[in-house]
Amino acid sequence: MKPYLLAESHWGQVREQQVDLVILPWGATEAHNYHLPYATDIIESDLLAAEAARLAYDEGASVMVLPTIPFGVNTGQTDIKLDININPSTIMAILGDVLETLDQQGIRKLLVFNSHGGNDFKPVLRELGLQYPDMFLAFTNWFGALDKHKYFDNDGDHADEMETSLLLHLRPDIVRPLTEAGPGLEHKIKIKGIREGWAWTERKWSQVTRDTGIGDPSKATAEKGQAYFKDVTRKMADLFKEIAAADLSNLYEDPE
Repeated sequence: MKPYLLAESHWGQVREQQVDLVILPWGATEAHNYHLPYATDIIESDLLAAEAARLAYDEGASVMVLPTIPFGVNTGQTDIKLDININPSTIMAILGDVLETLDQQGIRKLLVFNSHGGNDFKPVLRELGLQYPDMFLAFTNWFGALDKHKYFDNDGDHADEMETSLLLHLRPDIVRPLTEAGPGLEHKIKIKGIREGWAWTERKWSQVTRDTGIGDPSKATAEKGQAYFKDVTRKMADLFKEIAAADLSNLYEDPE
């Protein structure tokens, strides 16, 4: 029994259970180079959120993880076969419906556990926060919680050494041999301001990468993935615990 996972829980347990924080994992369905599956972001959401919740629950936090949303914003990847896009407005609609339900049930805290870089929850939660002013709404990009350079040799942000190492640890049965992986080379945009990061445009995926990956996965190992998984779930568990215990009427420290 895993009473912190709604998908594996039962009504007889849930109706009596205190829930201070609901966690909503959010992934995507998209190609990940030649060696990782389309469900990479979903698997990461499922297993990282579950382990972090287990740690938090075992340490006294009343948390509940919802089933993972399997589709994300892939508006720049619609020419990659079977990369499934949902628009930002769809994310708004889904989250709005979830929040309406939680609000009616008196559950006041929601954390979106994001596993896909194309999902931008900040403007969505800003707008929904106006509709639900008594609720605490937050999101985390777990992949930004740690310094990846302490674990991995090569940079990247999609099917890279980090994601490949995680999948080698979590689901080695569905990882193709690394000899089949493309190099994950990124074609950088020519516009200076965008290259420097102070201007932005969406990347057209088929133009920035030939193998759908960004980042060289060749040095990935299960051992690296295990070490990273252990540390990032520990950090996420601490976040879950803090939010679950937070007093919404007293969130901010007095200035010194």
